[in-house]
Amino acid sequence: MRLICSFIWRPAPACFTLKAMTRMTHPLTDSNSVKTLRFIRRGEVVSLNNVPPSRTLLALLREDLHLTGTKEGCGEGDCGACTVVLGEAEHGSLRFRAVNSCIRLAHSIDGMALWSVEDLAAKDGTLHPAQQAMLQCHGSQCGFCTPGFVMSLFGMYQNHVCQGQTITRELAQQDLSGNLCRCTGYRPILDAAQRMGTLPRAAIDEADLLQKLEQLAPSDIGPEADFSYKSPKTLDALLRARAAHPDAQLVAGCTDVGLSVTKLHQQFSKVLDITKVAELRRIEQHPQHIAVGAAVTLSDAFAALVADRPQLQTFATRFAGLPVRNSGTLGGNVANGSPIGDAMPLLIALGASVALMSIRGQRELPLEQLYTGYRQNVMAGDEVLAWIKLPQPTDGENLKVYKISKRYDDDISAVCLAIKLHIDKGAVTHASIGAGGVAATPVRAVKTEAVLMGQSWTEATVQKAMATLRTEFSPISDMRASSAYRVEVLGNLLRRYWLESQGQQQINLESFTLEDPA
Repeated sequence: MRLICSFIWRPAPACFTLKAMTRMTHPLTDSNSVKTLRFIRRGEVVSLNNVPPSRTLLALLREDLHLTGTKEGCGEGDCGACTVVLGEAEHGSLRFRAVNSCIRLAHSIDGMALWSVEDLAAKDGTLHPAQQAMLQCHGSQCGFCTPGFVMSLFGMYQNHVCQGQTITRELAQQDLSGNLCRCTGYRPILDAAQRMGTLPRAAIDEADLLQKLEQLAPSDIGPEADFSYKSPKTLDALLRARAAHPDAQLVAGCTDVGLSVTKLHQQFSKVLDITKVAELRRIEQHPQHIAVGAAVTLSDAFAALVADRPQLQTFATRFAGLPVRNSGTLGGNVANGSPIGDAMPLLIALGASVALMSIRGQRELPLEQLYTGYRQNVMAGDEVLAWIKLPQPTDGENLKVYKISKRYDDDISAVCLAIKLHIDKGAVTHASIGAGGVAATPVRAVKTEAVLMGQSWTEATVQKAMATLRTEFSPISDMRASSAYRVEVLGNLLRRYWLESQGQQQINLESFTLEDPA
C-alpha cells in the first residue's frame, strides 16, 4: 500500500475559483497592487488573488491550494521532487514542459496550463500510464521522490509517446536526469519510462485546451499601479517598463532568482518577467550568425546549437537537469554571469556577442566584455540583455567543451573548459578558449590562445600551452574543488583535447553509452 499511496492522488473537484490564502511576506505587497493569477488546471480556470510577486509555484500548490502531492526536497531545483508540468500554446500546438516548482515564481505560469501529480489519474480512478508503469515496474520505495518522477514521465509521455515516438533507454536517462532517487535505484524507473508506451493510451484534448488558453491569454494592457509582477508581451513594452522601473527584479526563467527566494529568503516588491516577450522568444538564422532571444529556454537554445554543432549534444544534456533547462533561459544564464555557469565558456569560445537594448537604443559587445566582477556587468539600469549572437560554424572548426563535476548528471561544474581551434596544414590558425570556475567571472584564456596561435599543432606546443593555461588564472578553493585541483584539471583538459585530436578514444565519459538491457 505504501507504494500506491506515494504517487496516486485522487482528483479534487474539477471546477473551482479560489482566493489564495497567502501570507503577506513583504510589507510593500498588498491586495490592491498584486495582479490576479490565472491558469488552467483539470480543464478549468483557476483564478487567484493576492499572490505576492515572490511567491513560488511550490508554495502556491502546497500552502494555498493544499495540493501536497508535489514535494519539496532541495528547494533549489536539484532533486526534482517538486516537478510539475506546464502546457503553453506555441505555433498553434501545445508544448509540454516539466519544470521545478520550487524555484519557479507562481506568477510566471499566468496564462498557462498546469498539471501536478494529483491531476493524472482519470475521474474513474484509472491510473495514467506514467503511474501504472511505475507501479508495474516497482519504481518506488520511500515514495518521496516519486511524484516528481511521475511528472517527468508524464512530460516525456506527452512529448514522445503521444507523438508516436519510442522511448529508448538513452532518452529516458536524459529526460529523467533532473530527478534524483536515494533508495530505489534508477533501473526500475528507466524500465517504467519504456513501459509507458505499451500501456493503453491516455489522451489530452489538446484542441479544447488550446482554445481555453487562447481565451485566457493575458495582455499588456493594465493599470501602472498593477506592477507587482509584470510580464510584457512585446519588446517595446518591456523596454518602456524597464525604463520606468529600473529597480524591478528582472527574471528570465527564475532558476537563479528562485534561489534568492528559497535560500536567501529575499522578497521582491516588483518583478519584471521577460519570458513572454514575443520577439525575445525567437531563434533567428542569419547567413553569418544565429541570434538567440533572451527569453528562449535553455532546452530550445541548446537544440539550436546542437543542430549546427552535433558534438555539443552530450554537453547540452549535462547542463543541469531537463526541468531546469525547460524553465531557465540562455539570456538569464548569460545575464546572471555566474563564474560556474556552463553556457558562458562555450559561448566565449564560439565568439558570441550580446545585444543590450533600452529605449535609448541598442549596443553590442563581445560576451566576455559584459562582466566587470562577480555577478556584476556593464548594463545600465534601463537596459536589458535582449539577444545572444553566435557565429555560424566554419570549415575546419574543431570545437570541444569539457565539464568537470562531482556528479556526471544534474550538477554544477567545478571547471568548465571550451576550446575551439582551426588547424590548417599542421598549424593553429585560430584559437578561442573559454573557461568557467577559475575566476570571478567567466573568462577568455587570451594568454593561452596567444601561445597556440601560429604554432605547429604538436605535443610540444600543447605542453607549452598547458603550462600557460595553468598559470593564467588564480582559482579559489571551495566546496566543489580546491584551487590546486582546478589548476591541474585546466591543463589536463587541454591535453585531453590534444589526445582526442590524435584519434584517441575511451578517454572521456562521453564515449560511454547506456545500453538497453537484454
